[in-house]
Amino acid sequence: MDRGRDMKKTGDGMTLGLVVGNRDVFPTALAAEGRKEILNVLKKAGVKTVSLAAGGPEAGLVSGYRDAKKCAALFDRHRGEIDGVLVTLPNFGDERAVADTIRMSGLDVPVFVHAFSDDLDKMQIGQRRDSFCGKLSVCNNLTQYGIPYSVGEIHVVSPQSGEFMEDLSWFMAVCRVAGGLRGARIGCIGSRIPAFKTVRFSEKLLEESGISVETVDLQDIILGIGKLSSSSKKVQSMLSALKKYAPPTEPLPAKHQLTIAKMTVVIEQWIKENDIDAYTIQCWPAMQEALSVFPCTAMSLMSQNLVPAACETDVMGAVSMYALQLASGTPSALLDWNNNYGEDPDKAVLFHCSNCPRSMMTGVTIGYNVIADSVIGKDKSFTTCHGCLKAGPLTFARVSTDDVAGEIVGYVGEGELTDDPIKSFGGVGVVQIDRLQPLLRFLCRSGFEHHMALSQTFCADALFEAFTNYLGWDIYYHNG
Repeated sequence: MDRGRDMKKTGDGMTLGLVVGNRDVFPTALAAEGRKEILNVLKKAGVKTVSLAAGGPEAGLVSGYRDAKKCAALFDRHRGEIDGVLVTLPNFGDERAVADTIRMSGLDVPVFVHAFSDDLDKMQIGQRRDSFCGKLSVCNNLTQYGIPYSVGEIHVVSPQSGEFMEDLSWFMAVCRVAGGLRGARIGCIGSRIPAFKTVRFSEKLLEESGISVETVDLQDIILGIGKLSSSSKKVQSMLSALKKYAPPTEPLPAKHQLTIAKMTVVIEQWIKENDIDAYTIQCWPAMQEALSVFPCTAMSLMSQNLVPAACETDVMGAVSMYALQLASGTPSALLDWNNNYGEDPDKAVLFHCSNCPRSMMTGVTIGYNVIADSVIGKDKSFTTCHGCLKAGPLTFARVSTDDVAGEIVGYVGEGELTDDPIKSFGGVGVVQIDRLQPLLRFLCRSGFEHHMALSQTFCADALFEAFTNYLGWDIYYHNG
């Protein structure tokens, strides 16, 4: 698997703590040169670094316990900035000093161990690196210290190679997921929809992973809508944005447009006041009785603007969407595993009413919830987004709390969104996944929900690494 594919190709302002390992019985000059080389590569990739300063033959290198103390103290002073640690070995390195540095720093961030490759024509004393061997020793010591770490696809590689850049892109995604979920604040607007026991979850298990759930009563949102003046600048500005977001399938009543605009303003204000990273909402049936609308368009707009919004008070769906967004840097969506696609065992239809982000669909229009129309009437069923999911890459993911086992579990995998024809309403698309039937049997036997989060990128490898290695979750990687 090409780890870097379809994910952000730069560090995007992220910061790595850099540990340049050196063992003095090996060529120190190679370590010093390697330090300059990798710093230059990271700078070009847009990655900021925190590292010991140069200034002498061994300055800037971690060659023993004293250097480890200095580097650890430096990392400690910058702990609020550092997203991950990159250990690089231009020569064999001092495995004890590397492990001591990370332990004494107190950092709890992802760690990547990289080693330079040797040249066949430079294998004599004074020229050879032996980083190949040193990497094994560093990993051994990190394991003994109980420090989780990641490694590249290839054991030793030049920092200037395409393989290293793919590993770097992948590792930065791992850092975004692990760091973003630790300390994440997930909003829950309203109570669980009575019919949906499927979305029950444990706040306490999320809290163990550093994820907080912040709740607000749906009635508070409704009251907030009632207090807003229709002529206020915020409401009129949002009304204009919503009208430009996508065209209606048919004339949309002005009162419903205004209600959605007010709802969006109220929710956005609540999100801002509470530092919410992603949220879910009680989107039916109480909302239709109170407001005669569905919140799907507002949710679609927010997800498009990188505040993931999950429907049907599915908190774990919101967590899954946020994780996908962190990994890929692109909007994510929440849909149902919904239908078979004819007789093809490796294809299925994904569907929702929907609140799918505009950028993930073609032919997007705003209409009404056809399912709800048959029950509560069309006048209470506006506004939902309709369109077909764009063909292309797919990563799917779902995390859940297993309350009985006392752990967070989930699954990730990749596939393809196809351009196969499908006549339907709402947000709909056809997915092709190798060995789909074994996956579906696994979901049924494990009791997973009918909702799945998706991203139109390939990023399952980064998700799996962050979930399992750094968050300690029990994750199934389909075809991984």
